[in-house]
Formats: sequence, structure tokens, C-alpha cells
Amino acid sequence: MAKVTVCIPTYNRQKLLKFAIDSVLAQTMTDWEAIVCDDGSTDDTPDLLAGYRDDRIRYLRHPDNIGKSNNMRSGFAAATGEYFIKFDDDDRLTPEFLEKTTAILDRDRAVDFVGTDHWLINSDNQRDTEATTLNSRTWGRESLPPGIVDNLLEVVFLQQSFQVGATLFRHQALVEVDFMRPNLQNCEDNDLFVRLALAGKNAYYLPERLMEYRVHSGQEGTQRAIRYLEDKLQYLEYFQFESKKLENARRARLGHVKLTLGLRSIETGQTQRGRELLRSSIDSIGSSPKTTLGLILSYIPLTLRQWIWRSLQNLRAPNYAEKMRQ
Repeated sequence: MAKVTVCIPTYNRQKLLKFAIDSVLAQTMTDWEAIVCDDGSTDDTPDLLAGYRDDRIRYLRHPDNIGKSNNMRSGFAAATGEYFIKFDDDDRLTPEFLEKTTAILDRDRAVDFVGTDHWLINSDNQRDTEATTLNSRTWGRESLPPGIVDNLLEVVFLQQSFQVGATLFRHQALVEVDFMRPNLQNCEDNDLFVRLALAGKNAYYLPERLMEYRVHSGQEGTQRAIRYLEDKLQYLEYFQFESKKLENARRARLGHVKLTLGLRSIETGQTQRGRELLRSSIDSIGSSPKTTLGLILSYIPLTLRQWIWRSLQNLRAPNYAEKMRQ
């Protein structure tokens, strides 16, 4: 039995998957097993895995696509390690990730998981220092003190400081919350951290950039954005917090998700649903120029509506992730 299980769920990304696997092979700590769980890839992923000659690498292939969270759950079910990490097939661990995070879990049994900061890299594996710094600041990691995290629920829900691919967990802690919820394809990481916090688990923050998160064009697209918003809606509706501060924040976020999803729905021709979402968002966060514009555009023919939308989007300044994709 290995000390650490590294789970890499994958789907049709054999070119990037090689970098992810190689980053595990490059770890300074060697007591690990890697489980690559393949969600029915139709590319050359099987050939890539056949080329590795390391008994620590296990290939779990599903003949059909079973969905992102279900695929991750299959890798978790096969894990034998005392500790567990899941990171995506387009990301990488830095060589000292396992050594430094396992040392903390070995030293303090009260710690259930260790989260680190991470780099942003582009499709050419180049680190972007400016975008990385802005990312750390945006998600509250720049100001998060090292050590045991106080007010964990606020940190993981309000700040969303922890990134699941940059976090090493005790396997037992994940067992006790049943790991990822089935059939949740996006926001499954946020959902997991909130459930861990509600279960009274303890987190440790290590303010070192020990993982590399890749930003690339494969993460773009309107339909992908809609799927993400659908799952974010499901994630936010799942919880109800006792804390007034957290509950007000949850309701406000729910309203903003409905607003954005409503606008996207109108953009793609799901007009009636879009109007319903926009009107529902008004109940939570009130009306806004975006709400008014969306409702007006919903009465304009679809082709003209989409042209107006594209024109307005071109006027918006890109964020740091969009700049990296350019």
C-alpha cells in the first residue's frame, strides 16, 4: 500500500495528460501510487498509458463516458493510500508537492487536509507571475496566514481560497463525507470543501506555490459556461447556512448565478427560461442594467440578439485568465 494516492481523472487530453503524469514521476517523495481514471476517451490515451513502465501507475479505463464526478469517484474508490490528492489532467504538481504536504499530515494528526498556493501556466507550460499573483490575491490566498485555518467555512465558501488540485487530504476524512457528490460535473471542488468544513474537519494552509494550474482555450465556450452555471446553481441550492453572514452571501451568489445563467440562456435562444431566471434573480439581488438589457434583448430576433451580445462582450476588458489565453 502506497503512502499517497494521486488520482488523475482524464478525458481526451493525451497531449496534456503526459505532463500531469510526468509531474508525479518527478516527485521527490517516491512512496505513491498514481491512478489515471479515463472517462471513456476516444483519443490515444490508452496508447500513452501503455508507454509507461512503472508499477506505481494504474490505469482505470471506463468504456463509456460516466461523467466527471463519477469518474473521479471511481479513482477514489480504487485508492489504497493513507493520503489522497486529485488533480486534473491538464495541470501539474511541482516536484516537492508530496514531500512538503505529507510532512504536515505526518506531523499533526489533527490536520485533515493541507492546501497550497499554485502557479498559473499557459498551454506552453510557461508560468505567468503577474497572473498568478493576481489569482492568489483574488481568492484570498495572498492574505491567508500559514498554519491551521480559522473560520474554515468562511475561507472555503466566501473566499474560496482552497483549490482541490493543490490540496492533499487524509483519505479517511474524504471517506467520512463520501468524497465528491455523484453527478456534479462542476463546482464539485467547492462543494467538497464546504462539506468538509461543515463536518468539522481541520485544514492547514501552506503558502507555497507547489502546483501548476493550466489556463488554455479548451476551458472556453458558451456551452461549457452554461454547464458550469447549471452546476453552480445546484451547488448553491444544496446548502443553507446557520450563519446569517454566510446565508446572505449564499443567497446573493445564487441571485448572481441566476442573472448570468439567464443572460446566457437568452443569448443561446432559451428565451423563456432566460426570462424566468432573470426575474428570479431580481427577487434575490434586485434589478440592474444587465437584467433590463437581458429582458429587452429577449424580445429581439435571435440572430440580431447574438450580434449585439458579441459586440458588447468585445467592449469588456478581459480578466487575467482570458489574457493568458490570447
